Amino acid sequence: MRGIAGFAVMAGLAGAALGNDTAATLGAGGLAFAQNDNIAMVSEDLYLSLDEVRVTYKFENLTAEDQEVLVAFPMPDITGEFEGMVGYPSDNPENVFEFSTTFECRPVDAELHQSVFALGVDRTKELVKLGVPLAPHVSAAENAINALSAAEQDHLVALGLISDPGFGGDAPYYFPAWTLKSAYTWTAVFPAGETVTVEHRYTPGTGGTAAVSFLYDDGGQTLADYERRYCLDPPVIDAVRRNMVSPEEPWSAPYTEAWLEYVLSTGRNWAGPIGTFRLIVDKGRPENLVSFCGEGIEKTGPTTFEVVYEDFYPWEDIEILFLVRYELNQGA
Repeated sequence: MRGIAGFAVMAGLAGAALGNDTAATLGAGGLAFAQNDNIAMVSEDLYLSLDEVRVTYKFENLTAEDQEVLVAFPMPDITGEFEGMVGYPSDNPENVFEFSTTFECRPVDAELHQSVFALGVDRTKELVKLGVPLAPHVSAAENAINALSAAEQDHLVALGLISDPGFGGDAPYYFPAWTLKSAYTWTAVFPAGETVTVEHRYTPGTGGTAAVSFLYDDGGQTLADYERRYCLDPPVIDAVRRNMVSPEEPWSAPYTEAWLEYVLSTGRNWAGPIGTFRLIVDKGRPENLVSFCGEGIEKTGPTTFEVVYEDFYPWEDIEILFLVRYELNQGA
């Protein structure tokens, strides 16, 4: 997907990445995603906003036999960053994103799989052995690593799992530096020759800034990156500049940024293309702005934008830039 749809559409993820449904296998190394040529994704309806991600799939079993498939839904990575700007909806380490799913309108009890990575290496066992919570954004993880012995802390530093940003005190204070990768799995039976409906809902985690970063003079690097990633175009930039309190002060633009990314590429693991793919992006309030790449996008409401593709191959993921008018949203 590439291109822009004009200011009427563009006006109005980065942050945490969200995933598409895929088939999976569980081997000795843990969760692995697998190609499934017996089941086709007939349609996908995807709704993306700052408050909710909602996706509805219809799958068709192309064979004359029931297919029992281990289905996986990868969740956003969570990275421990001392100066991180990603907001997460929950401190619940078992369900950070308040995820729920249904199969043919019946709730599914999905199993959560989590792995910890640092410097590209799976270090899950190291944290489990020490009793450290795997979710790096929760205060319990921070408290646990700072309660370890100095030798244990030195070991985790050497592995790249924790870092000391340096507060100038007598003793170091450590913060999580690992990345938590998670996926939900469940076994689903797709009846022979039939079509079934699967739906997921969750609250996204979004990255962001307290100002409009592409207005600052850094040699045009940030603006060029935004133009590439979000198809940011001159009408959106001009709209931001028109609302600046002081034309010479980039920080005076009355917007905050929020970034949302949705991983579509795992949708390639089913038979053929997605029959009908429908995307709705909701910017939240009419005063907000939104920018993302796509062709044929139409404005369908005061805050919503929609595009439909037939026989769609999800080669690229979706990255969305929300510009939120903080003057109008304060106290909301």
